[in-house]
Amino acid sequence: MTDFPPMAGVSRWHRNLRGIALLLLLAAGIAFTASARTTPQALAEVALADLPKEAQDVHALVGKGGPFAFDRDGVVFGNREELLPAKPRGYYHEYTVRTPGVKSRGGRRLVCGGPAKAPDACYYTDDHYRSFRKIRP
Repeated sequence: MTDFPPMAGVSRWHRNLRGIALLLLLAAGIAFTASARTTPQALAEVALADLPKEAQDVHALVGKGGPFAFDRDGVVFGNREELLPAKPRGYYHEYTVRTPGVKSRGGRRLVCGGPAKAPDACYYTDDHYRSFRKIRP
């Protein structure tokens, strides 16, 4: 193991204080990042009419039971991010909202909970599950 020379002019107390200050700043940054995420209690709402047309179209298809554009549409959404209200596994299902100009599924989704053709609630995300807005019909 290599011995490093002591830092000239800096006491052990100052080095420890600096280390503690860095740890506190790191902890504060982590706490801020975690609190910046949407929580189920603080979900913003959005009117269905204010969503992109593609989201409105998918919402209408959910009520009809499809047909949907992608094989993954209608699969169980696990809510691993815990941003939606806690419900038993299988309660939420996700549906792709096409993004114009994007060939893949993109990051826009509707996530609906409850009965497939008459969900209790639907949520919209345009940032691939980092945040959600509850849809007001």
